[in-house]
Amino acid sequence: MTSVRDATFELFRARGMTTIFGNPGSTELPMLAEFPPDFRYVLGLQELVVVGMADGFAQASGRPTHVNLHTAPGVGNAVGGILNAHANKAPLVITAGQQVRAQMTMESLLTNRDAIVGPAPYVKYAIEPPRAQDVPGALARAIAEASLPPRGPTFVSIPMDDWEQEADLELSTQAIARRIGPPPGPDPDALADLARRLQDARAPALVAGPGIDAAGGWEAAIALAGKQRLSVFAPPTTGGSRIGFPESHPRFAGILPPAIGPLGQALAAHDLVVVVGSAVFPYYPYVPGPLLAAGTALTAITDDPREAARAPMGDAILGDVALALRALVELVPESERPAPPARAAPGEPPPADPPDRLSGSEAMAALADAWPQDGIAAVEPPSSLGALRNRLRLSEPGSLYFTASGGLGFAIAASVGIALAQAARPVVCVVGEGSAQYGITALWTAAAHRVPVTFLVLRNDDYSILRWFAQSGRLTGIPGLELPGLDVAAVARAYGVPAREVATREELTAALREAIADRDGPSLVQVPVAPGMWTE
Repeated sequence: MTSVRDATFELFRARGMTTIFGNPGSTELPMLAEFPPDFRYVLGLQELVVVGMADGFAQASGRPTHVNLHTAPGVGNAVGGILNAHANKAPLVITAGQQVRAQMTMESLLTNRDAIVGPAPYVKYAIEPPRAQDVPGALARAIAEASLPPRGPTFVSIPMDDWEQEADLELSTQAIARRIGPPPGPDPDALADLARRLQDARAPALVAGPGIDAAGGWEAAIALAGKQRLSVFAPPTTGGSRIGFPESHPRFAGILPPAIGPLGQALAAHDLVVVVGSAVFPYYPYVPGPLLAAGTALTAITDDPREAARAPMGDAILGDVALALRALVELVPESERPAPPARAAPGEPPPADPPDRLSGSEAMAALADAWPQDGIAAVEPPSSLGALRNRLRLSEPGSLYFTASGGLGFAIAASVGIALAQAARPVVCVVGEGSAQYGITALWTAAAHRVPVTFLVLRNDDYSILRWFAQSGRLTGIPGLELPGLDVAAVARAYGVPAREVATREELTAALREAIADRDGPSLVQVPVAPGMWTE
C-alpha cells in the first residue's frame, strides 16, 4: 500500500523540496514518523522564526520551500512571518496539522475550526482537503501556486489521521508527474513602444526593484542602463526586499524617498520613469504632493497583476521582468544623451553625540571595511538601514535581503535560511537589539546546525525609528521608546553562539573580519551605538 505520506514525500522529492523548516506539535507527528533519511528537518523554536528561516531559504535558493507548522496555536504564531513572506514574494508551501477527522466536528482540543481563515489574507492559495486522498493533489497545486509569478506563500491544513490512509495512486501519480510551463512573456508591441519612448526621452530613469534580482535580470538591467545612459534609483526601502541593481555602479542615483510628495519631487527631473520589478510605490508615511511632476510619465514592468492594478498612476506591462529587460536591451539603440553624473562616494562618517558610542554611520563604515566581496547581508537595523546601504553599496546579485512588509523579526531568522541555501557565501545579519527580540530563537537553530552566520547587533538602548516617526509627526509623550538592558550577546551565549561586545570602530572591524572568516558556525558581535537615525 502506498500511503498519503509516502506519496507526499515522493512529490516533495520530485520538486526538489527536501529541506523542511518546522516547529512540530502532536498533530504533525504522523507526518514525521519514519522521517526519510534523504530529507533535512531544520527545527525552529517558534513559528515566526520557522517561517522567517524558510523565507530566507526560498528567496536565496529560488525554490519553493516547505514549512511545517503546528495546528491553530502554531499557525497563529506564524501569521506575522507569513505576512512577511507574502510581501517578499517568497515561494513557501506551508502545511499545518489538524485534529483527526472523527473529532473535528466536535471541536476537540487542537481543532483548528476555520483552518484557512488565519493565513488566508497573506497566501495565494489555502485549503483543507475534503479527503485524505486529496492531500497530494492539494500540495501539488500549492507548490505550483507558490512558484508561479507573482510568487508567494500557500497553505494546506492536513488532519493528522490522513497520513496513514491509502493514497489514490492515479491522483498521486498524476500530481507528481505534471509540470507547468513558464507564463507567457510580456507583450512585444508594448515593449517596442516603450523602447521608442526611451529612445526619444530627454532624461529617462530606471527604478530597479527587487523583482529584477528574483527573476535573474541583474545583467540586463545593467546593460539597459548603460546603453540608454539611465539614472537608476532603488525603490523606497519601505517596499524592497532585495536590490535589483549594483549600488556602486556609476548610474546608480540612490534610494527614492518613501512619501508621495518627496518621491514625486525626486523624479521631477526625468520625463520618463520605467519601474521594473517593484510596486508603484510603497508609500509611508503620508506626505501629500503630486504623484509625479508635470511632464513626467511612468511605465511599470511587473509580473504581478495586482501591483499593476493598484498603482495610482502610470501604464503597466505584465510579464517576466528579466525577459522584458533583455528584450529592451535588444530593442533600444546606444543613446547619445549625456550620461547623468555619478553619485558621490561616501565621506567620513559623522561621529556620535555623545562621543562615547559609535554613530550608526561609523558602525556601518566598519562593516564596509570588513565586507567580503561575495558577502550576503540580511538586514533589519531600522535606524541605520540608510547608512548601511550608503556604506556597503552592494554590487552582486542576491546580496541583500530585508523585509518588504515593514514588520520586524525577519532578518535574524532569514539569515539562517539564506546561509543554508548559499553555503559557499558568507552571510552577515545586521540587526538592532530590539529587532532581534522578535526572532531571537533563531540563534539556537544557527548553533544547533552550525550555520556560519555572523550576527552584527547594533545596541542603541532606544526605539529610534519609532522616536523618529513621533518627532516627524510632532507627537509627544509616547511611552515605550527606551529599551534598556537588552544584552543580545548574553542571550546568544546562552543559546550556544559565541558572542562578544566591542566599543571602537577599529575593534568592530577586526571582530567582524574574524567572525566572517570563521566558517565553523555562527558568531555574534555586539556594538553600542548612539540613538538616532543614520543615513550617511
